[in-house]
Amino acid sequence: MKKHDNIYATPLNKVADFSFDESVVDVFPDMIQRSVPGYETIIHTIGELAKDAVTDNSTVYDLGCSLGAASLSVARATQDKTCNIIGVDSSSAMVERCKRVVQAFTLPNPINIKQAMAQDIAIENASMVIMNFTLQFIPPADREALLTKIYQGLNPGGILVLSEKIRHPSRAGNELLIDLHHQFKRNNGYSELEVSQKRAALEKVMLTDTFGEHETRLKNAGFSDVVMWYKCYNFTSMVAIKA
Repeated sequence: MKKHDNIYATPLNKVADFSFDESVVDVFPDMIQRSVPGYETIIHTIGELAKDAVTDNSTVYDLGCSLGAASLSVARATQDKTCNIIGVDSSSAMVERCKRVVQAFTLPNPINIKQAMAQDIAIENASMVIMNFTLQFIPPADREALLTKIYQGLNPGGILVLSEKIRHPSRAGNELLIDLHHQFKRNNGYSELEVSQKRAALEKVMLTDTFGEHETRLKNAGFSDVVMWYKCYNFTSMVAIKA
């Protein structure tokens, strides 16, 4: 049974920067479902994309795997193929919980969970790389180098699935999207206090880009095309293709 997210339900004297610690891991499934519009659709579609993208004897990397939802979606969708699925997360609490989650399932393609920074993982013989709401937590100065490394490690025809919270180019447009997202959270039972304190916690930790900035960076890394396949409010998912 999912634990209810009430981390920010009481007033805090000081709102600390958000981190994926044990308290967040405990309520993560509830938090992500009530905070990210279309999360289940994104996870399902990652599996659908894997059916075509993943090739035999290749590797799939899930960078920032959290509790393994995307890795499991790929594993379920590729049962007729032989591939290596590697989930990577920098949070020790998340990694330990994720190992227990994926071990509960028996699938032909095992999921290997590692604790590491995405920047430190070698990408080799990859047919698919997933970054599901991960790049936004990586220092902006490191993002282009990471995407270039991913591109170089992908086999021809390989894809990067990049899901991100994005920022609209204009201030008014960005505020409109923020307001819609906050209403989405209220509709899912979060109070004004929870919305406000969570925003303060993320302010210095989650640094978002515009879609245009993502597209330019991906093209600079070498990807031939960038397809935005999903968008709701200020959340998007895109597929970057290596020709």
